Amino acid sequence: MPAPKPKADFDWLVYDSKKNPVNGHVQSVFSIQTGQWSTPAFVESPLLSVHGLAPGLNYGQHIFEGLKAFRRPDDEIAVFRPGDHAARFQRSAAFLEMPEVPKSLFLQCVDLAVRRNAEYVPPHDVVGGSLYIRPLEFASSVQIGLDPPDEYTFCVYVQPHFGLHAVSSLKALVADDYDRVATRGAGKAKMGGNYACIPKWSRLAKEEGFNLLLHLDSSTQTKIEEFSTSGFVGIRDDGEGSVTALVSDSETVLDSITVDSMALLATSFGWGVERRSINFAELATITEAMAAGTASGVLSVSNIYRKATGERFDLVSGGPCYARISGALRRIQRGVEQDRFGWCRVVEMK
Repeated sequence: MPAPKPKADFDWLVYDSKKNPVNGHVQSVFSIQTGQWSTPAFVESPLLSVHGLAPGLNYGQHIFEGLKAFRRPDDEIAVFRPGDHAARFQRSAAFLEMPEVPKSLFLQCVDLAVRRNAEYVPPHDVVGGSLYIRPLEFASSVQIGLDPPDEYTFCVYVQPHFGLHAVSSLKALVADDYDRVATRGAGKAKMGGNYACIPKWSRLAKEEGFNLLLHLDSSTQTKIEEFSTSGFVGIRDDGEGSVTALVSDSETVLDSITVDSMALLATSFGWGVERRSINFAELATITEAMAAGTASGVLSVSNIYRKATGERFDLVSGGPCYARISGALRRIQRGVEQDRFGWCRVVEMK
C-alpha cells in the first residue's frame, strides 16, 4: 500500500518546535508484576495521564531517543537506522535500571507512529524536511522513595521537522563554567538529566553571539567531548589530498549515530578515521569542524572560542569535507543514493 501524500493544507516552510499538529502517539506499559509490555496502542491525543508522584517526574527515571523518517521520491517513507537507535535506547535503560524495550517492540511502535502520522512526513523536495521521532520511557507508577518502580511507560511521539539551527555555519563557545557530565557519570545515557541545565548556558552563549556550546572533559578540561546538542567531528588535512576525521571515544560522550554514520562514510571515501581522545590543543591542526546529531543534522562550525584563555580557532566554513560527507548522508537518508550500508528501513503502510 502506498504511503499517504503529505497534507495539502500544511505550511511546510514554517517550523515551530513548540507545536505538534499530528494525529497522535503510540503507548505501551510495562508491569513489574507480569514482566511484560502491553500491546502497543495508538492514542489520538498528545497528552499522558501520569500521577504527580511518578519517579519519572520526581527522580529523573526518564530516557529518550531521537530518530527520523524521510519521504523518498516515490513517496515511500523510510526510517534512518532504527535498529541502532533501539540498541542505544536499551543501553540507556540498562544504565538507569529500567526495563529494556525489546528491539522488535521498539520497531513496531516506531512503524505504527510513522504509519498513523504519514501525512505529516514532509514532501521529498522540502529542504531538510523529515518526521522527527521521539521514543521515550519513564517510571510511571506512584511512589515516594527510590525503591524499584512497579510500572514504566514507553511512548513514541512524532513531529514534522526542518532542522534545529536556522544558520548553516555555527560559532561555538567552550563551556568553561559548566560540566555537562561527571567523569564517571551518565554521559553515555540519553537521559533527560543530561540536558536539563543546557537552556541556561545556551542562552548565555547566544547573548554573546554564539550558536553552540562545546564541552570539554570535566576531569582535566583539556579534551574535547561534544557539543550540547550534537556530536563533534573534526577534519585534519594531512596533505597531498589525504584527510582524517577525528571522533571522540570518551566514556562520557553519547554514542552518536549521526557521528558514527559520518565515520563510516569517511572510511568509504578512503579518509582516515581516528576514534580516540581529542586534545583541545589539536584544534590548531583541524581545518574543518562539524556538529552532528539527529535533530541538527550535520552543520559546519566556523570558529570555536574559549573565553577563559582567549583562544580562538577559525575553521573553514562549509568546506569540501563538510560538503561531501553531509551531502552523501542526506542523499542516503532521502533515498536518492544507494544505501550501501543498509541503514534505511522502509515503513510498510499495511
